[in-house]
Amino acid sequence: MSMRVRKGVFPAAGLGTRFLPATKAQPKEMLPLVDKPTIQYVVEEAVASGLQEIIIVTGRGKRAIEDHFDAAFELEYYLNDRGKSEELAQIKTISELASVSYVRQKEPLGLGHAILCARTLVGEEPFGVFLGDDIIGGAATPCMRQLLDVFERHDGPVIAVERVPRERIHHYGVIAGRNIGGNVWQIDDLVEKPRAEDAPSDLAIIGRYVLTPDLFPILAQTAADKRGEIQLTDGLRTLRKRRPMYAVEFVGKRYDTGDKLGFLKATVEFALARPDLSDAFRAYLKGLDL
Repeated sequence: MSMRVRKGVFPAAGLGTRFLPATKAQPKEMLPLVDKPTIQYVVEEAVASGLQEIIIVTGRGKRAIEDHFDAAFELEYYLNDRGKSEELAQIKTISELASVSYVRQKEPLGLGHAILCARTLVGEEPFGVFLGDDIIGGAATPCMRQLLDVFERHDGPVIAVERVPRERIHHYGVIAGRNIGGNVWQIDDLVEKPRAEDAPSDLAIIGRYVLTPDLFPILAQTAADKRGEIQLTDGLRTLRKRRPMYAVEFVGKRYDTGDKLGFLKATVEFALARPDLSDAFRAYLKGLDL
């Protein structure tokens, strides 16, 4: 019987260079989709999936993330004094979502290194990993919950995958594997950003993982690549040789908010899904002279 997954790790130390100058003085993770920062959507997915402890790996200039998930006594007092009960409830809900801890990644040394920074807080437990650029919705069961269900059945690391057009496969890590039923695959290998003609499949690795603590000593021994970064994929390749590893072709829609076009698409679709905005916003879009 596998241990229950209670903790989620959120690497959030990146510099957000693709969104400069907007990210010069604010974290990329705090850029809003409509009226909510992107990282909050992902934390809400973790909580909806049953996770209880959130571990955010931050870097310099990320204090706004900590402030966002903390209580805001002055703001709460102001809203209460002005009778803004709906806004007050929204603000209090944020700080009560889950237990949130922080650890600092002092240098941008890669995703594998960021996860390794959380080793002490995770301990000897399995844990989820959430990459904040990927906002996933549109399904009755949250993406992480889908992975956790497979983890609990098979007692092995689980990775989220999505079919990607061959002409874009070089942007992703890709799995080689065999289907073991439904939307679950047993992984034989992982390849980082292959050329289209070399890719072993069109199943691209997406930013959700359920990992086991035996990955930590592997990451600690993983050599940095030519850019000086420790890659998670390299560590996972070593781990797969030691124990079975699985992939889930998840149900849901993914928005790549780490890309400007993807961020714009997500903003439009999230706004159209809001009952308080959809009619007026849809009318505005239809009226544009495009």
